[in-house]
Amino acid sequence: MKYKICCCTGHRPNGFLWDYENKDCAFHKKYLEILEYAIEQAIVRNNFNYFVSGGAIGADMDFAETVIRLREKYPHIQLEIAVPCADQDLKWHKSDKKRYHNILERADRVTILSPYYYRGCMHQRNRYMVDKSDLIIAIWNESQAGGTYTTLQYAEKRRGKHDKYIDYILLPNVSRKKVEYTSLLEIERNKEDDFKILLAKLHLPPCPLKK
Repeated sequence: MKYKICCCTGHRPNGFLWDYENKDCAFHKKYLEILEYAIEQAIVRNNFNYFVSGGAIGADMDFAETVIRLREKYPHIQLEIAVPCADQDLKWHKSDKKRYHNILERADRVTILSPYYYRGCMHQRNRYMVDKSDLIIAIWNESQAGGTYTTLQYAEKRRGKHDKYIDYILLPNVSRKKVEYTSLLEIERNKEDDFKILLAKLHLPPCPLKK
């Protein structure tokens, strides 16, 4: 089978403007809905069949769990977890460890890039995913700092030379004021034919936002 490969880069819980742990939050539900939509479009419209997640808490796990759920509908797709170091979850809370190991057990492949933690292993994992992928789904709050931004910079440099595409799911950002909520039907395609989905802050937010 020839693989068309898609990976994800995105924030950990502290990169979300709302309380990430509040699964009843309307923003969180809409974010997951848009993420599932983006992945399913990659499968149905563009024949992507292999998905890679870094397995970190936050966007990585959301991406992996969405692929697992969609695999029930599209059994030909596969999920790889690219683990930066064998003890990635060493300092995680018990609930996060449980969630992580459930994902590992249900993945089609687990690639451990280093047997131990070292400074830079997370960046190595991110580069591995970008180098392997044809499409990168970026869950980004537009912050120009941190691992997600560094990965996007790397992906942008690789894109022109290696025919890669980046789809952005833009999260609410504290610097963005009075932006209208964008529905799933309002997908803007730019000149590179990437699609940019804006998940923006309502004037009257439906759930508490972090201050």
